Amino acid sequence: MSTTGASADPLAALGSLPTVADSVESVRKAVDRVYGHRIMRRRSNEITSEAALRGARGSAALSGADWALEEVRRRTDFSGDEEARTMGAALRLTAEAGQLLSIWRQSPLRVLARLHLVAAADHAEQVGRPRQAGEAVDEPLLDLPLPSPAEVSARLDGLAGLIIAGGSAPALVTAAVVHGELLALRPFVSHNGLVARTAERIVLVGSGLDPKSVCPAEVGHAELGRTAYLAAFEGYLSGTAEGMAAWIAHCGKAVGLGARESTAVCEALQRGAA
Repeated sequence: MSTTGASADPLAALGSLPTVADSVESVRKAVDRVYGHRIMRRRSNEITSEAALRGARGSAALSGADWALEEVRRRTDFSGDEEARTMGAALRLTAEAGQLLSIWRQSPLRVLARLHLVAAADHAEQVGRPRQAGEAVDEPLLDLPLPSPAEVSARLDGLAGLIIAGGSAPALVTAAVVHGELLALRPFVSHNGLVARTAERIVLVGSGLDPKSVCPAEVGHAELGRTAYLAAFEGYLSGTAEGMAAWIAHCGKAVGLGARESTAVCEALQRGAA
């Protein structure tokens, strides 16, 4: 997403697109249904914990570690094979996200560096900084041309500027753009998908749309599947109004499915089945 020549608040312009406005309204209704559930008044901490676990599982699934939820619960060692390490990274990122909410609006690049550090502690000197010229990127989900390090730096600065400036764009729009831009740039040598989806979560929670973090978009992204995820992402990469609206709508569906998942957890708790 280039901000060159853009209006003072390009995200607000995206939010004004008719189809995007529909997505924003649909997400708001889905989130309200979860927060209106009687279980949320008494056991919201349990719902938050369960949403975190399911969100991490969903994000890891998109990055190649598609484990059953019960397997994630059962395991205590995530240092084995590549799938285990991916799952461990997703779990660490989900736990870390809540600690970074207060920093995000003031220093989003610092938060992104921290997220990569948490996810990829085994990459030594390559951890927590944007990739440099000649460094390869390990991203199992995407096989697309990489922007140059210079372009990455410029676009990250532009994205950070938009976040720090704030604006009137709906939380869903900002979250979808942050997610899409990080996927497009793949600024780190590894774990870019996991970091992008965690940043989306931080925006949704920090904006106040989902303050208790009980509507994990990662669950919805996984449920919609890799094929749909990549097809919608192509819309983001196109830069057209239609393509951007399609990506935002896809992210909105993911949040809605995450909300539905937590509603089901509420219902199970109410029945005494979980």
